[in-house]
Amino acid sequence: MQRGEQGELPGAIVIDRTVLEWRLDPASAWRIPEATGYDRKIIVVCRQGYSSSLAAAGLQALGLRRATDVIGGVQAWRAAGLPMSDRPADVRR
Repeated sequence: MQRGEQGELPGAIVIDRTVLEWRLDPASAWRIPEATGYDRKIIVVCRQGYSSSLAAAGLQALGLRRATDVIGGVQAWRAAGLPMSDRPADVRR
């Protein structure tokens, strides 16, 4: 619902926090096709930037050393005037 109100980030892949590590760990049987290696840059974004900081730290603990997040989340992105997409999100379950 919040994403619907705020809009989508261009090119984002949406993954629920509860399965994030499974989907992004290259060694996981449940990984998404884009999870090709531990050196892949992953940018995690949430609404305000709090949950994404914890998520990025969890991904780094898995060995995804280039995982990071956007300080201030989608709210900061929008406040900076950065582009939003009007296309449906690429949601992965």
